[in-house]
Amino acid sequence: MTLPLSPDELLTTTRSVRKRLDLDRPVPLELVRECLEVAVQAPTGSNQQGWHWLVVTDAGLRARIGEYYKQSYDRYRNSPGYGGRAANHSDERQAVQARVSTSAEYLADRMGDVPVLVLACITAGEELPASNQAGLWGSLLPAAWSFQLAARARGLGSAWTTLHLRYEKEISELLGIPPNVRQGVLLPTAYYTGETFKPAPREPLDTVLHLDRW
Repeated sequence: MTLPLSPDELLTTTRSVRKRLDLDRPVPLELVRECLEVAVQAPTGSNQQGWHWLVVTDAGLRARIGEYYKQSYDRYRNSPGYGGRAANHSDERQAVQARVSTSAEYLADRMGDVPVLVLACITAGEELPASNQAGLWGSLLPAAWSFQLAARARGLGSAWTTLHLRYEKEISELLGIPPNVRQGVLLPTAYYTGETFKPAPREPLDTVLHLDRW
């Protein structure tokens, strides 16, 4: 059963859920499969559909992935722009980024406890192409976003995360992913707590809109 959300409401209130993921409530595999059935309707370059979806529910494997994710996050936390510290950010913007950083740190500490970890992968090759990769990732990322939308419509929360890719080879070895299949995004998925989802603050459209020329 899906929530009674209009298309616009679904698109504007599907947020990255971190602190509000319910780490104690099991997620039925059939519900994840429903979301993936929606995801694989997304468009792909040349209609190749080279994606693969690895759904990790085993507690030991989730814990190992969580350890890699935490190691990567700890390195990221020491980077200059962490927590909205960029000099060109307004005080309000920095406050928002600080809140995001707090929730990101919470998730990093608990990634291995999230009931379901979904890895969206695509057949690519051991070495990524040196030329424009838009076609490659454009054949995977819309499907991953569709998964998040389908999850939201079914009362599940998820978060778009890529920090695990620092340890992509190690995680591939852990999960038996072939060398010619590359990971694109990690989607921790669980039921969420609370109901207050709303559009996020964004810069006014006219600050990023260009007509005919830049």
